[in-house]
Amino acid sequence: GSLALTRCCARSGLSQEAGSVEQLSLHCAEGSLEWLYPTGALRLRLAPRLPPTSAAVKGRSPPRVTACIKPSATFRGAQLYLEREGGLELLLPEAPRPHARCFSWLPQEKVALFLQATPQPDISRRIAAFRYELRGDWLARPALPSASLGSEGACRPCNDTEILMAICTSDFVIRGSIRSVSNDAELQESIIGVSATRIHRQKFPLFQAGGRPGRPVGSIRTPLRCGVRPGPGTFLFTGWLHFGEAWLSCAPRYRDFQRIYRGAQRTHQNPCEFPVD
Repeated sequence: GSLALTRCCARSGLSQEAGSVEQLSLHCAEGSLEWLYPTGALRLRLAPRLPPTSAAVKGRSPPRVTACIKPSATFRGAQLYLEREGGLELLLPEAPRPHARCFSWLPQEKVALFLQATPQPDISRRIAAFRYELRGDWLARPALPSASLGSEGACRPCNDTEILMAICTSDFVIRGSIRSVSNDAELQESIIGVSATRIHRQKFPLFQAGGRPGRPVGSIRTPLRCGVRPGPGTFLFTGWLHFGEAWLSCAPRYRDFQRIYRGAQRTHQNPCEFPVD
């Protein structure tokens, strides 16, 4: 799992004694775990091998590590707890809603996930499965759907420094316009339909041809509480890939970005080179 982006773990409770606790370590950046016929408990130590980009920036406090857990739609037979400083916090109850839960910690803190089987008269149809992401490079205030990441900041417009960092570190940087905005009340998400005029960077093919000739289209998500509305103009959309979906971080109007970037260039404070028309 040290080199691969994804690792899938499968465990079966049939080989476990009822009161036993099996220890596992999660090192990969992302992956999934499937626990068939849950019995006893699994303790999952979170020890991601962080990339060099997650090192602390000079003059900043040490970066926090972030983990996100998303249960499968058929998660049954267990409850998932966050173990931190000797205490347990319930993350996923039995049969949870299919929402991601995120939390963060400092690199020196010891954290683990505790997956405990719930007593069942018939475990044969029970599978506790979830996907996970372990990230150390979310320095640019991700707008993820989780109160534990600081929801009060998720909807705040990015300042100039955050915008300049976002173009250098984000999973995607797309110049384009808003085609539509739809709201999902169940997931508490807004889905922004974007028509791209230029793809500066995308780690995965999020935006593909399908709109007007030469105009790739795609969708970007943001928390529903942010109240995104469709509007005219060209924006520079930046953000992160979260369980295969694009999530918005900073989205300045393109003309505002040009002004910010050229000002930083003049004072040699731009953290990376970026093409500006």
